[in-house]
Amino acid sequence: MNGEAILFLFSLIADALLLFAMVFYIILFSDLECDYINPIDLCNRLNQFVLPENGLHFFLWFLFLVNGSWTALLINTPLVAWHAYKISQKKHMYDATEIFRTLPDQKKEAFVKLGFYLLSFFYFLYRMIDALVAGSPINK
Repeated sequence: MNGEAILFLFSLIADALLLFAMVFYIILFSDLECDYINPIDLCNRLNQFVLPENGLHFFLWFLFLVNGSWTALLINTPLVAWHAYKISQKKHMYDATEIFRTLPDQKKEAFVKLGFYLLSFFYFLYRMIDALVAGSPINK
């Protein structure tokens, strides 16, 4: 297995984790809307995943940069920039006192990220299969 295939295999696994995290976010947001969970519990549950989600995405972006996977790097740059902007403005953590006011925007962001990670999942799957086929001894 060549380096590019390993990179995209790792990216595929990491993206699946990010995809599940976004589904978890959306479920918790809908629980808050239906009043199944209170805002403090919601923020406590979500805030423990915010920095690992951002860190994993930054790490993937860095791996694409080091490996020279320019297309994957360019695809991920807008979301990495958005994460960096939110962290620099200190708006990356969820606040229990503001969550009801910002809930529609938070849900919209979670759905956009869900779509992004879903499309990225299939792109990484394609690139992994392409790298495996290109490195196959049958093609040589």
